[in-house]
Amino acid sequence: MMTRIAAVLAATWLLGGCSPSTVRLMPTPTLFTGGDPGLFMGEADADRDTTLEILYATNRLPAGPPEAPNYTRERGEQLRFGVATLRVGDGTKTWESLREMSTSAVEGERPEITLESMREMAVLEESVEAPGPDAAAFFAHVDELLGRGGYQDILVYVHGANTNFERAAAQAAQFQHFLGRDAVVMVFAWPSAGSMLRYRRDVATARRTEPTFARLLEQLSAHTQAAHVNVLAYSAGAMIASPGLARAADAAGSAAGEDSLRLGEVYYAAPDIDFPVFVDNLPRYEDQVRRVTGALNMSDRALSFAQWFNRVSRAGRPNLADIGPDETRWLVAASGRDELDVLSIRPDELPDLPATSHAFWYDHPWVSSDILLKLRFHAPPRARGLDPNSTEIALAFWTFPADYAEQLPAVARALAAGKDP
Repeated sequence: MMTRIAAVLAATWLLGGCSPSTVRLMPTPTLFTGGDPGLFMGEADADRDTTLEILYATNRLPAGPPEAPNYTRERGEQLRFGVATLRVGDGTKTWESLREMSTSAVEGERPEITLESMREMAVLEESVEAPGPDAAAFFAHVDELLGRGGYQDILVYVHGANTNFERAAAQAAQFQHFLGRDAVVMVFAWPSAGSMLRYRRDVATARRTEPTFARLLEQLSAHTQAAHVNVLAYSAGAMIASPGLARAADAAGSAAGEDSLRLGEVYYAAPDIDFPVFVDNLPRYEDQVRRVTGALNMSDRALSFAQWFNRVSRAGRPNLADIGPDETRWLVAASGRDELDVLSIRPDELPDLPATSHAFWYDHPWVSSDILLKLRFHAPPRARGLDPNSTEIALAFWTFPADYAEQLPAVARALAAGKDP
């Protein structure tokens, strides 16, 4: 019994996002270490500072008024929308110093990202399909943000387990910063307990949150002018995103075509979801998205614990023995098409990446660079400078070449110019 408790403690600490509550600015993506590659665009420098504004959607119950909500870990049936303001640093950092830190390989302690304020703008009741005046005003605000610059997509970030609202918002704000200040980023803050001891509860909550996430995708596609709705799901966030995407696609209907939900890139970073469930969901929504990417580290220690806890392999550390021959054949065929990319993270091939890393997508500057290029330009793996590979059964996957850092400037310039690298 004590062994199981100790393992649960270790697993929940590793899976929680999976670290202490403080969120610091991620290591500078390699894409930026030679200077600003042109992604810091949109507003003039004079209008910028160290604050970041992101959107949020949540099914957490609030414990405060709309102008200063304090979202709890309890799940509600309503979908709540609002705006969160965060700050990079302690208030003494200037925009110039932040940009210098964000466009160079300068080492040293990264500044904290802290939540300064929240403002709830709308509440959508479970039984109401059409948005009321408040929800309509929120979606109009989204369209106003989309109209600021050239980037016309919405990125929805779905966090992992053991994550409170503040941490989830800070993680999402990283992408509002590095995608460019004209990016529109929304965090879907589902009611994780935010505790190392509550992984079991978080798993149950994530599974019950699937319908709410599907509804969010439907609302964004129906009531905003976004060119695409992109989804980035980390760890246990895949337990919500994968079935939620499938549910939304089922509701849209296969006859509606690819543009009905306007789904763009779907990126699963170290997905902590039952591998058979993940594979079963994929065919239900593959026709509705531009591309699905699964980034996985087969030495991921957190997902090793999650596999033991859930008694089945995880999509981020899959075992083909857990699915049947028909599913395996479908997966092999899908990996050879444009709709599904498997990105194998090999720690021995990425400089300074811990072998058992679960947060590689965030902590390693090569992987974060690749995510930014994928989201910004909708570029396939080869155009992003990755190398093709395949397994003995012809399952296609992609890896980082040894000279990725040297190739990256030319790759980024070509993508920005709309050319094939």
